Amino acid sequence: MEKLTLKEIAEALDGSYNNDCEINGVCIDTRKITEGCLFICIKGERFDAHQFAAEALEKGAAAVMIHNEPDFEGNYVKVSDTSKALLDLGGYYRSKFDIPLVGLTGSVGKTTTKEFTYLVVSAKYNAIKTLGNLNNEIGLPRMLLSIDSKTEAAVIEMGMNHFGEIHRLTLAAKPTVGLITNIGVSHIENLGSREGILKAKLELLDGLKKGAPLILNGDNDLLKTVKNDDYDVRFYSVEDKSCDFVANNISENDGATEFEISFFGKTQKVRIPTIGIHNVYNALSAFAVGYYLDIEPGLCAKALGEYVPEGMRQKTVKLGGITCIEDCYNASPDSMRAAINTLANTQGKRKIAVLSDMLELGDYSDRAHAEVGRLVGENGIDYLFCCGEASKHMAKACEEYKTKVYYFENKKALTEKLIGEIRDGDAVIFKASRGMKLEEVIHSLYDRWEKK
Repeated sequence: MEKLTLKEIAEALDGSYNNDCEINGVCIDTRKITEGCLFICIKGERFDAHQFAAEALEKGAAAVMIHNEPDFEGNYVKVSDTSKALLDLGGYYRSKFDIPLVGLTGSVGKTTTKEFTYLVVSAKYNAIKTLGNLNNEIGLPRMLLSIDSKTEAAVIEMGMNHFGEIHRLTLAAKPTVGLITNIGVSHIENLGSREGILKAKLELLDGLKKGAPLILNGDNDLLKTVKNDDYDVRFYSVEDKSCDFVANNISENDGATEFEISFFGKTQKVRIPTIGIHNVYNALSAFAVGYYLDIEPGLCAKALGEYVPEGMRQKTVKLGGITCIEDCYNASPDSMRAAINTLANTQGKRKIAVLSDMLELGDYSDRAHAEVGRLVGENGIDYLFCCGEASKHMAKACEEYKTKVYYFENKKALTEKLIGEIRDGDAVIFKASRGMKLEEVIHSLYDRWEKK
């Protein structure tokens, strides 16, 4: 972050201050205070950081941002709402930098697409990207405030649960390129329908520079209907050959995927070190971003080839004679479908799906889990192991097919049965919402299998 003064911050936020001083960073956690930073007292549902204002100053903060009356000695800037002010400050600070900024959102695949896109953008620019889950109204401004004089581009992810959230995020981020990966059913409980989700995602345009490229998934039934003369709307696709960026001749082999991208009369070969058709879409959209940032196609392809799956996002692990696909970071009906397709296309003597609940689906939950069970059966998966209250509907729906179905009340029972059943040459995928902690099954399997 480049230095700001407390006076400048107060004026930008229509606030007041007591003493002017220089600020060289922003912090919201007293455990991470840095000398000369501005400590922002966020009031959350379970805590109020105003009680730590004095401690922050003692630890080296140059000033604190508050919306209560000060009860401490030290520099402060007072605003009407510190949470809103943090986002507004991020937006004000971002305006100081004339750099390309990619704003991306979507129901699923945001983070993987962000990683692909960051690799492509970094092939030409000194870029920053959204770190971890800093894609909300508290995290996004902190990413914007990390821009400095050396930053040449930014890739910023935007998440949301309700209407209005992306509107506020995009006004702060001011993207120069927009990207929407898909419209699924994540957060349908809050947004009412997929059409509601589309409306919420298209709030991205509220901050997108007029005339800027808006890159959309042309195979998504809702996104492909988007028309807006204020922007340069472009589509990427696997199925619709009339789109602007099309992936052709897709082949998977030994944990990698090769394909050709056709765009505006040209062709570029790409190889990504991961599998699954959804990852082709993710890489394809990143390539499209690179095109509009004037990055050479060959450089884009080289960058995409350097992708490394992180955490538990479809990470393939070879364990003895079995192939394990870890995909426990999160789950929705759309990402479950992608995971099942990935397993179906993975080499293995037997295909085993280890699945658990998808959370936050509201009234749609029972039907969504039943649909997953049917997908498992329709794709010819040999075994379904599942646990979790909602997954009962998954198991019941799958029983209509040839798939051998095992349902368990808990992960311990599932683990014991899985370890006893799995054989050399099997391919197994693990998929569930993060809250189900399905990685516990993975760790137990790895530990026990390696001791065999």
